[in-house]
Amino acid sequence: MMFDDMKRIGLEACVLIALGALFGLTLNHQLVMDAFSGRLVPQQRQPVQELVPVVSPVPVLLDEVRQLTASGALLVDARNPELYAMGHIEGAVSLPIVEIDDALPGFLDRVTKGRSIITYCSGFGCPDSFDLGLRLIEAGYRDVRVFEGGFPEWRDAGLPVAGEG
Repeated sequence: MMFDDMKRIGLEACVLIALGALFGLTLNHQLVMDAFSGRLVPQQRQPVQELVPVVSPVPVLLDEVRQLTASGALLVDARNPELYAMGHIEGAVSLPIVEIDDALPGFLDRVTKGRSIITYCSGFGCPDSFDLGLRLIEAGYRDVRVFEGGFPEWRDAGLPVAGEG
């Protein structure tokens, strides 16, 4: 009796597998036909492109920002113009990420691509300085850093700020 049960279960399993394969072929018959006719195989191998290194802005800490600006690096504020007017790091220029398409050409005219750039925004958790850094790298700047502590860290450290207050 046990042998008959095993035989029946095996037969049912084979029927289920066959029905599944038939159903799969019904739904994917064109794909199967393309595979057997060779249409899914690339006829000519595409040349492998050289890997291009991805360049990202380098994060810097407060002490590094002070050293780099003393050496001539330019601080660039990525925040909107209203926040820049209310207060910004002394000596920083405004290049709001929200206006980058309109403001970038003027920035490119004023700032040479060989100059070190440090972008900042409203502190940790603010992606604008990183996004601006990427855009500046795309525009041809090679020494781009991101001060992730941003304006709040600079101000809270008692360092010079400018603006309306």
